[in-house]
Amino acid sequence: MQALLTVLLIVFFSTYAWAAAPYVIVLGVGQDAGVPQMGCDSPFCRRAWADPKLRQWVSSIALVDPDTKSRWIFDATPDLPEQFEFLKAATGDRSNTLTGIFLTHAHIGHYTGLMYLGRESMNAKAVSVFAMPRMRRMLEENAPWSQLVTLKNIELKSLSDREKVNLSNGITVEPFLVPHRDEFSETVGFRISSRSQSLVFIPDIDKWEKWPTGLTDLVHSADHLLIDGTFFADGEINRPMSEVPHPFVIETMRLLSGLPRAERAKIHFIHFNHSNPLVQGSHRALRQVRSAGFGVAKVGQRFTLK
Repeated sequence: MQALLTVLLIVFFSTYAWAAAPYVIVLGVGQDAGVPQMGCDSPFCRRAWADPKLRQWVSSIALVDPDTKSRWIFDATPDLPEQFEFLKAATGDRSNTLTGIFLTHAHIGHYTGLMYLGRESMNAKAVSVFAMPRMRRMLEENAPWSQLVTLKNIELKSLSDREKVNLSNGITVEPFLVPHRDEFSETVGFRISSRSQSLVFIPDIDKWEKWPTGLTDLVHSADHLLIDGTFFADGEINRPMSEVPHPFVIETMRLLSGLPRAERAKIHFIHFNHSNPLVQGSHRALRQVRSAGFGVAKVGQRFTLK
């Protein structure tokens, strides 16, 4: 009996106890054009051009499954080479294995990094690129992206609204449509789920009231949320902000102010324009967000999906 119990315990621990939980790691927090932006001559931009420590990579995250050594990147940004090197160091896996890339939409900060998979650079072999129908057609029908398909640097995989993609070890990725400026493709957010937890990633969305999904319901439905924090407040840039109708950080915080603090703590803002005081390191703005119970995403931050 004792021997049988010992065998059962060995089987249990070898199967479950040593299994490392999948996790999401932040690879970048900036808006499409990066921080600072090309041509920007504001006092902050001048400081950031002079001090590399103030610069920020464009918004992206990675999903890592340590058990299978799988790595998926969400959005291929113009900073992909640096972000992939960071990911290799963070995972302790120096190979060039990239299991797949999921794309949210066709604005410059979210797909143009695919160019580095081509023969002029990494010359990757059939990296799976998951895209919605319009996004897929744009890549198939327009150079230079079509060359990546023709030369089999990438292998396009179709996504559909609310249809889960099964990855490894019970991990799923579910795209869902969100309202945004869809000139060239639809726009989606993603729900990344393990067997018991989930993370929602929405780097770009128009005002929350344009979306049928209730923001409070969204927060209740996930364990972690990385959501659009492009602008902190109205008047932040020298153009009508109705032309770029992202939800202001202060608006999102006001909409969710009635939630328990534990619910608000799930939320981390991401995708900051270079004008946003949060990415500029404003102590006042950071204190305002954190005292309200919310978080500000930073490169290297991990969210474990137990």
